[in-house]
Amino acid sequence: MKTDPKIDQRDDVTPAEGEHKYGNVEFADPTNKKYPIDTPEHVRAAWSYINHKDNAAKYDADEVDVIKDRIRKAAKKHDVDIQD
Repeated sequence: MKTDPKIDQRDDVTPAEGEHKYGNVEFADPTNKKYPIDTPEHVRAAWSYINHKDNAAKYDADEVDVIKDRIRKAAKKHDVDIQD
């Protein structure tokens, strides 16, 4: 399994579940297969979820920054307007 050196494996997640649910798509957190960013709808949902305190609290602050940066880039790619 390819892991991302910027995001640690979480104990509360089974990455295979995310891949099973969404398929082989791009994720903002590819280590844990969380926050798919392959469609405009997924980009909007990913942005909404990572901005909930309870979801962001499962990551270190620098990991949240990496995830948000990837979502912003995907939003630009899919022409999705998101607000900080």
